[in-house]
Amino acid sequence: MIDVILSARCVRKLKRELKIAGRNEIGGVMAAEQIADGQFVVRDLSVQRNGTPTSFVRDPLQHRKFMRRFRLLTGNNPERFNYLGEWHSHPSFLALPSPPDLRNMHDEMHDPDQASSFLALLIVRLGKSGKLVGSTHAFRRAFAPVRVRLSAADGVSVQEEVDFRTQGLWRLLQHDQGAVTSTKTLSQRILRISV
Repeated sequence: MIDVILSARCVRKLKRELKIAGRNEIGGVMAAEQIADGQFVVRDLSVQRNGTPTSFVRDPLQHRKFMRRFRLLTGNNPERFNYLGEWHSHPSFLALPSPPDLRNMHDEMHDPDQASSFLALLIVRLGKSGKLVGSTHAFRRAFAPVRVRLSAADGVSVQEEVDFRTQGLWRLLQHDQGAVTSTKTLSQRILRISV
């Protein structure tokens, strides 16, 4: 089991950057501390702000510099402090990986220069109330991606995005006391629940 825990500093940084970006996608890499077996606290995030409303493509050079700086600041202790994976926003969509996101992480995981045994992908957005909403997925070679637990530390919070495809809620929401709910009503209920 893998737990990704966002530090209070990173939650504040993400909220601030998401507000500034508005409808444009932004992203970067996550630098984390391993605090126990399978538990990682994201201590810092790089931010690249040149996305569009429907896409974000990471610039590897910018983020390599960020990771070099992080490693220097944490005493070059890669067993404890290291690159955890990627993050980006979905300001207009559910905070879940799209097919291109899945392909990009698969390619990253299978890059011959990739030494990590797994990589995490964090997708975030701001809910209507300004709360941070997100999901994390882990990627390993020769395995399908798996959703992992996302939480926050130090008195801040992050709401896990609801995934109707895997939790069977879609079917549950389609039936309202034995009667099938209309598509319009269903969409309204989904939006209310996911925010």
